[in-house]
Amino acid sequence: MRLSARRGPGPGTRSSPSVPALAAPALVVLAAEPLYLLVDTAVVGNLGTVPLGGLAVGGGLLAYVAALLNFLAYGTTARAARRAGAGDRAGAVAEGVQATWLALGLGVGLAVLFQVLAGPLTRLLAGGAGPVATAGEQWLRVGSLGLPLLLLALAGNGWLRGVQELRRPVRFVLAGSLVSLVLCPLLVHPAGFGLVGSALANVAGQAVAAMLFVRALVRDVRGAGLDWRPRLPALRGQLVLGRDLLLRAAVLQFAFAAAAAVVARSGTAELGAHQVALQLWMFLALVLDAYAIAAQTLVGHALGAGRPDVARSTAVRVSWWGLGTGIVVAALLLALRPVLPPLFTDDPAVLAQAAVVWWFLALMQPLAGVVFALDGVLMGAGDVGYLRTVTLGSALLGFVPLSLLSGWLDWGLAGVWTGLTLFIVLRLVAVGRRVRGDRWLGGTVAG
Repeated sequence: MRLSARRGPGPGTRSSPSVPALAAPALVVLAAEPLYLLVDTAVVGNLGTVPLGGLAVGGGLLAYVAALLNFLAYGTTARAARRAGAGDRAGAVAEGVQATWLALGLGVGLAVLFQVLAGPLTRLLAGGAGPVATAGEQWLRVGSLGLPLLLLALAGNGWLRGVQELRRPVRFVLAGSLVSLVLCPLLVHPAGFGLVGSALANVAGQAVAAMLFVRALVRDVRGAGLDWRPRLPALRGQLVLGRDLLLRAAVLQFAFAAAAAVVARSGTAELGAHQVALQLWMFLALVLDAYAIAAQTLVGHALGAGRPDVARSTAVRVSWWGLGTGIVVAALLLALRPVLPPLFTDDPAVLAQAAVVWWFLALMQPLAGVVFALDGVLMGAGDVGYLRTVTLGSALLGFVPLSLLSGWLDWGLAGVWTGLTLFIVLRLVAVGRRVRGDRWLGGTVAG
C-alpha cells in the first residue's frame, strides 16, 4: 500500500534548495581533505623514501579510522534533517549537541588507544620493525591527537547539512585546510620538524576547523535555549544508526583490500595500473557522493514535514543528476584516455594494463552516479539497515568472490574490475527496487 501524500507545503519544504545548490558546497567539503593529502604527500616526499613510507603507514591508519567513523556526519545529517523538516530546528541543533558528545567520547578514546598501540600497529603494517615503521609510529603518535578534533568537525558537518546550511561547513573546512597547507611545508622543512611537522600541521588545521564548528553550535544552542546535557536516548539512536553505517564502511574496506591482495599477486604492472585506476575511482566517487549528501538533506526534510511525495520526487531528481554527471565523467575519461594514464606513470607495462582497466573505470560511472544518489536517499530516510545488508550482500556475493576467482583463474585486472562492476550493478538493482517501493518512506531516524 502506498503512503498517502499530504497536499500543501509542510514545514521546511516551501523553499527547498535545488540539488546542485546543495551538492556543490558538499563537493568542496568532500574534496578538501584528499587535495590536502596530495600536497602533504608531495611535501613529505621531498624528505626521502622512508618518511614517505612512514606517512603512508601512519596517515593510512588515521585515514582508515576516519572513513569508518564518517557515520558521525552521515547519520547526524539524517536525524537533523528529519527534525528540521518537521519545523523543529531546535531539535535539529540538539542532534548536533548529542553528536558532538559522541564525537568527543569516541575521539578521546581512540586517541588514547593509538598512543598505546601506535608501535605494534605501524610495525604490523610496515611488515616488521624498521625505519619505515619507526617513522610511521612518530607520525601516528602526533597525528592521532587530532582525532577528537576531526570527529568534532564530522559531527558539525552532519547537523549543519541537516538544517540545509552547507556554506558554513565550506568556510570552516577550507579555513582548516588552509592552515594545514601553510604550516605543512614550513614545519617540515624550514622549521626542521621533518615528518612530525606534517602531523603537527594536520592537527593544527583540524583544531581550527573543530573550533569553528563548535563555535557555530554554541551560537545555535544559545539561540534555541538548549542545554548541553548528554541525552541517552538520542545517543543510543545515533549509535544504532552509526552501527549500520560503520559495518557498511568496514565491508567496503574489506572488499577493496581483498581485491588489492589479488591484484598484487598478478604482477607489478597490474598492481600499478590498479592503483592508478582505483585512486581515480575514489576521487570520482567523491564527486558523485555530493549528490548523496544533497539527497540526504532533501529527503530528510521532506519526510520530517510529512511529505513522502516530495521525498519520492527528490529521489527521481537526484538519480537523474547522478546519471547525467556519470555520463559526462565517463565521456571525459574515454576522451582523455591517451592523456591521463601517462600523467601517473611512463612504464609501458603499467600503461598497457591501464588501457584494460580504463574501460571498466569509465563505463561504470553512470551506474555509480545513480547508486550513490540513491544511497543518499535511503540514508536521508533512515533506511540504513537495508543499505548495510545490500552492501554486505553485494560485496560478499559479488565483488569478493569474483576477485578471488579471478586470481585463481589468472583473469588479472579484467576479472577484479568485473567484480567491482558487479558490485555496483547488484547495489543498483537492490537500491532501485527499494526506492520504487514504499517501505523506505516510513523509515525513522528519531531517537
